[in-house]
Amino acid sequence: MKAVLQRVSEARVAIAGDTVGTIDAGLLVLVCAERGDDESRAEKLLAKILRLRIFSDEAGKMNRSVQDVAGGLLIVSQFTLAADVSGGNRPSFTLAAPPEEGRRLYDHFVAAARATHPLVQTGVFGADMQVHLVNDGPVTIPLQIQ
Repeated sequence: MKAVLQRVSEARVAIAGDTVGTIDAGLLVLVCAERGDDESRAEKLLAKILRLRIFSDEAGKMNRSVQDVAGGLLIVSQFTLAADVSGGNRPSFTLAAPPEEGRRLYDHFVAAARATHPLVQTGVFGADMQVHLVNDGPVTIPLQIQ
């Protein structure tokens, strides 16, 4: 599975102008299931996200996790993270999990996040969403679990 993390001071997801998920300080997590991914990869990715020390401590060093700072998670499905542009200028998404598999793994990822972290908000799988964020830093981290 792949994810792109953005440390944010605030973020929200809207569909047709209606906000469906919002957080204050924390992480915007754009997540993508690829072919061959399974629940164990989703859980490993989540564990890494929760432990990743990308928030500042009192000395200004990135030494705290989202759990340490009691930050929120805004989890948004984004199959375009599986884009393959090696064959030309139009991306191919054949590496992405099929929609039903992607939804199942996204739902598993969200359920695991809600079971282990107190503040989890989401977008809507497969929806046309508008993501609004204030990137803090900016800090943007790509992750991939094999």
